[in-house]
Amino acid sequence: MASLLLRKAVEQIRSLWKTNVVRSYLTAIFGALVIGAILLGFAGVNPVTAYPMIWTGAFGSVRAVTETLVKTIPLLIISSGLTIAFKCNLWNIGAEGQLYLGAIFATWIGISVFTGGLLYVPIMIIAGFLAGGLWAAVSGILKAKLKANEVLVTMMLNSVAFLLMDYVLLGPLQDPEAQGFPISPFIVNSAYLPKLWSTTRLHAGIILAISAPILMYLVLLRTNIGYKIRAVGVNPKAARYGGIDVAKSMMIAMFLSGGFAGVAGAIEVCGVHHRLLKGISPGYGYTGIIVALLGKMHPIGIALASFLFAALEIGTDAMARSLNLPIFFSAVLQGVIVLFFIASEFILKKTKGK
Repeated sequence: MASLLLRKAVEQIRSLWKTNVVRSYLTAIFGALVIGAILLGFAGVNPVTAYPMIWTGAFGSVRAVTETLVKTIPLLIISSGLTIAFKCNLWNIGAEGQLYLGAIFATWIGISVFTGGLLYVPIMIIAGFLAGGLWAAVSGILKAKLKANEVLVTMMLNSVAFLLMDYVLLGPLQDPEAQGFPISPFIVNSAYLPKLWSTTRLHAGIILAISAPILMYLVLLRTNIGYKIRAVGVNPKAARYGGIDVAKSMMIAMFLSGGFAGVAGAIEVCGVHHRLLKGISPGYGYTGIIVALLGKMHPIGIALASFLFAALEIGTDAMARSLNLPIFFSAVLQGVIVLFFIASEFILKKTKGK
C-alpha cells in the first residue's frame, strides 16, 4: 500500500509540472508577497526586514519547527475529514463546532473518575469522533430528508456549539478552583498524549494526523461506501438510478467528516492544552476548508497545504510580535495570501476552460 501511494504521488507531481498549476501557485505567492510588502510599508516596516522573520518564526529553531507541526496536526485531520463531505458535494462549514463537540466530550471523559489507564486516550479520541460525527450528522439528515441547505445548517450548529461550550465551561465542567474563569480542570495524567520531544509541545498526535489523509484516501477509493459517496457527489440522480441510497450516503459522509473534526478537538485536549478552555481552536475548522480546497482534496496536497498554513500562522505571528505590529496584522497578511491562492484557482479554471 505504501509503494502504491508513493507511486501515485510521483505521478501526481509529474502531472502538475505539465500543467499551469505550479506556475499559477508561484504567481499567487509572488503577488501575495508584493501586496504584503505594501501593507508592511504602510505600517512603517521594511519588508526586507520583516519577511525573513516569518521564515525564522516558523523554521528558525527546533521550537519553531515543532510549533509549526503542532499547528499542522488539527488542520491535517480536519481537512481530511472535510474532503469526504466535499467529495459527496456536501459543504460542511461546521468543522469548528464539530471540533468543539469533540473537545467537550473528550474533556468530560478525561476528568471523569474511573480507572482508564492506557485506555484513556483511545476512549477520549473515540468519544471525540462520535461527538463530532453525530453533530455533523444532524445537518446530513436534514439535507437528505428535508433538502435543507447544509451550509446554513452547519453554520447555525456552529453557533449552538459555541454557546454549549460557554455553558459547560461556566457550569458542569468548570474548574471549581478557577475563580470564575471559563476553564475546566486538567484531565488526568494518563490521558495526556506522550510528547515526542520533551522540551517542546510536539506530541504523538502527529502520528494520527499523518494517518488521517491516508485513511481518507482508503475510505474514498478502497471501500464500497467511499464509492457511493463519490458517486453521489458526481451525480446524485444517476447514483439513485444505479441503486445507491443517496440519503444514507450523505448522512455517512457528514458523519465521517464531523468525526474527523471531533478527533482534532480531542487531540487538542489530550496533546496540547490538557483541559477545555475558550478559544481552544483559533479557527482550525474554517482554515481546514481552505486547506482541503487548495490541497485539491488529495492526501499529499492536503498535507502540504496544512503544513504551509501552519507555518504561515506561526511565522506571521512571530513577525508581528517582533515588530510590535497590531495583533490583527498577521491575520490580514494570511488573508491576502489566501485571496491570491483563490484567485489563482479561478484563473487556472478559466485557462482550462479555454
